[in-house]
Formats: sequence, structure tokens, C-alpha cells
Amino acid sequence: MTIERMGVIGGGLMGSGIAEVNARAGLDVVLVEISDEAADAARGRIEGSLRKAEQRGKITADDLATTLNRIHPTSDLGALADRQLVVEAASENEQVKLDLFTKVGSILDDDDAILASNTSSIPIVKLGAVSGRANHVMGVHFFNPAPVMKLVELIPSLTTAPATLDRMRSYVTDSLGKRPIDATDRAGFIVNSLLVPYLLSAIRMYEAGYASAEDIDQGMVLGCGHPMGPLALSDLIGLDTIQAIGESMYEEFKEPLYSPPPLLDRMVDAGLLGKKSGQGFYPYDS
Repeated sequence: MTIERMGVIGGGLMGSGIAEVNARAGLDVVLVEISDEAADAARGRIEGSLRKAEQRGKITADDLATTLNRIHPTSDLGALADRQLVVEAASENEQVKLDLFTKVGSILDDDDAILASNTSSIPIVKLGAVSGRANHVMGVHFFNPAPVMKLVELIPSLTTAPATLDRMRSYVTDSLGKRPIDATDRAGFIVNSLLVPYLLSAIRMYEAGYASAEDIDQGMVLGCGHPMGPLALSDLIGLDTIQAIGESMYEEFKEPLYSPPPLLDRMVDAGLLGKKSGQGFYPYDS
């Protein structure tokens, strides 16, 4: 069954990107935020992204208008009742996500509707257990920026039905035109299990005074051909997100390389979260 109506919970950087991707693919999108003001801000964020795409010749003015008309911002979780797919993209906080899955699991009208999380680290099986529909719950991990990045990790849990995974593969490939890869339900999945220890190592190197942030990043860009250095990439992802993923991976595996270094904890405590806060390892225009 083709997915035509979907919902996104959370209108931050990832949530608004996921909503944009789906609306551009022709799906009807309900975007839920914690308040009407936040919902309107998320729609504005999407409009800004679409206008940049128009300026680059990726879409026409008509495409922009049509895409925006497919997005319905709201603060009412009840607006998700008729959705065939809901993607949760709230903050990387386990209790917040558990509460949302408990509520949304009981809201959905369609017994076959899929409830997915864009979490980077929280066990999918936990989310399924509180949802009342564990066989229709799985992880769907988009990458930032979602309108550009082609990869989507699909993460079934022990209780996810094979038919649910098959529907999500079809949705990602046929509806969105992206490339899915399958990961097991373990903290970090595939990409973050490789990426986050690398980022944490760069933060430890900077913390220990080995080199400046600029030189660490230039070393990996010019020496290894990476498109972005690890500290700049950490700022882009969000230092609070890096911290949360590291903590979740350390909790599961007890590997020291997964443990966030003290400098990262201090920066998060100080509200220095990277690009989204205007200051991380580098300053950013507000």
C-alpha cells in the first residue's frame, strides 16, 4: 500500500527537512510542533529552504507553492489520526520520545499505520513497547540536510513485522528516491557507530591542546579528502546530539571511546550547541 499521507513530529532542523522531502515527493504532510508559533516557524524554515532551491534552479516557483500547500503545520497531535506514516523527529531525549510514542500509538486510526523514529541512538524496541503497535514501529534515520542527503537508515526492532520493513523500503526508494540501508537495533546503528567515535576523538584532541580547531579540521579535509572537518561537522550536527548519541552508545557497550569528553559536556551545559545556537567550536551568524 503506497503511503500518501504522512506526519512529522518536530519542526527543527531534521523535522522540517523530513517534512520538506516528503512534500516535494508529493505526499500530504502534517507537521506537529509544541505550539502554533513553533509550527509556523517550522513552515517558515521550510519555505526558506525551498526558496534557496528555487534560486539554484532545482525547483520552479510553481513547485515551491505546490510543495508548501502540501504542508499543514499544527500543534495538535490529534491531526495525525488519519496518517499512514508518522515520523517522530523530536529532541534526542528518551523520555520525550517514549511519551510521544505512547500518545501517538493510541491516536492513529489505521491499524496498519507505521510509527517511525528518526532517533540516532535510542533503542527502537523501547519505543515499540510503549506504542501499543510494536509490529508497526521502526527506526527511519534521515541525514542532515535531509533534502540533499540520499541515505536513509532503516532500523527494525525484534518486534517489527517484516511487512512494515518492506513498506518502508518501498517508501524510501520509490516515493522519496533515496537509498535505504538496513541496520540492526543497536545504539548508533551503522553510520553513527563509525562517525561518533571519530568526532569524539577530534574533540578530545582539541581539548588536550594537540592543535587548534582549524588545524584539526584542515588536517582531515586536506589530508584525508573529507568534505568537512570533524569539529565543524560536530557543530553542524549539534553538540547536544553528539553528546546524546555518545552517552547512549556508552550506556549500551561501555566502550571508553563512546564516552563524551568533559569539554563536550561543558559546552552543552553552557548552551554552546554549534550552528543552531550560533556558537560551538566556531561562531556562526544568528
